Amino acid sequence: MDAKADVPMLAFDNAARVYGKGDKAVRALGPVTLEVMPGELVAIMGPSGSGKSTLLSLAGALDVPTEGRVCIHGKDLSQQSMAELAELRRRVIGFVFQDLNLLPGLTAIENVALPLELDGMKLSRARAAAAEALNGVKLSSMADRFPDDLSGGEQQRVAIARAHVGPRQLMLADEPTGALDSVTGELVMRLLRQQCDRGRTVVLVTHDAAHAAWADRVLYLRDGLLVAPVEAALPSSLAETAGRA
Repeated sequence: MDAKADVPMLAFDNAARVYGKGDKAVRALGPVTLEVMPGELVAIMGPSGSGKSTLLSLAGALDVPTEGRVCIHGKDLSQQSMAELAELRRRVIGFVFQDLNLLPGLTAIENVALPLELDGMKLSRARAAAAEALNGVKLSSMADRFPDDLSGGEQQRVAIARAHVGPRQLMLADEPTGALDSVTGELVMRLLRQQCDRGRTVVLVTHDAAHAAWADRVLYLRDGLLVAPVEAALPSSLAETAGRA
């Protein structure tokens, strides 16, 4: 899927997610309307239970809205088959989570190459693409190390390489710096920023205003709804820098 600059990479059109029915229904998100363009880094902030994880699940084609639409590069996810959604997750969407989900029995390069191999790419091509992705996060020298032999920051960089390996254009990051020290967290944010500068799109969930300040835009969720102004959610010194690359 080639990203065109005039088509949103991610769009929520009055999208909502309700769990349960009747008196037991719980509205976890929405309705939410937003567009994220190719090359944009958007940070999502908000208290626990505000709907951030639900928003990422919908954006990542892991769930579908009960109301409205969620589209990835113009494709309405609710109109896609299970096979088509799986293909989107393999080829278009990359995930970076705080708990990493690296496979301990695979080396760094094997972890990064795995999504391409599962998609049917030949081993040699998958490993070459994985090596390029690891080089992009400055971990070429550690390609043959297992996750347990890497620091937390190095593991997170492997996860970032895996999320953007191959043709993927949309990266969803859920608190990717939450378990890292401030210096390593800043490095991870710089890497995400660089991915956007290369044309990829990043949606970042974070509680850290300093990391949100790396974003082009900062959105704030409360009780499942986007609220404004975002400056109310950020310290004044960081609110001024939010949106600056």
